[in-house]
Amino acid sequence: MPGGGLSQAFYREEVWRRLGFSSLEDFLVGSWEAGFRRRDANDLLAMLWTWQHADIGANEFYGGDLGKALGAITAQAIVMPCETDLYFTVEDNRREVARMPHAELRPIPSIWGHRAGNPAFNPQDAKFIDDAVKELLAG
Repeated sequence: MPGGGLSQAFYREEVWRRLGFSSLEDFLVGSWEAGFRRRDANDLLAMLWTWQHADIGANEFYGGDLGKALGAITAQAIVMPCETDLYFTVEDNRREVARMPHAELRPIPSIWGHRAGNPAFNPQDAKFIDDAVKELLAG
């Protein structure tokens, strides 16, 4: 997961140093390894299962038609992938949002990759997400 959870730019710019880690190895052990060791393995397996089986069109109502299922989402939405997420790419979300009648694509301009959606140590990304949610709720 470390190779794809954060972007190449995150590692190239050694952002982990700003987080207080003395080396890349220190970051991988102190952040990635420590973070996953705290988690229940069954929770991680459930998340993986969800990723593999979470096709909203795969049911009797939509008959496997993902486009039809996306088109049925009528809620106002802002879909915010990170520009550098290597798991859930902006292009994938662009295709999905194009089928959602009231959705907007607003990529997070960040080098935090997949972790931009959980900006515990990243106030810039947190502000971007908070501002978008406030705008959505105000509308």
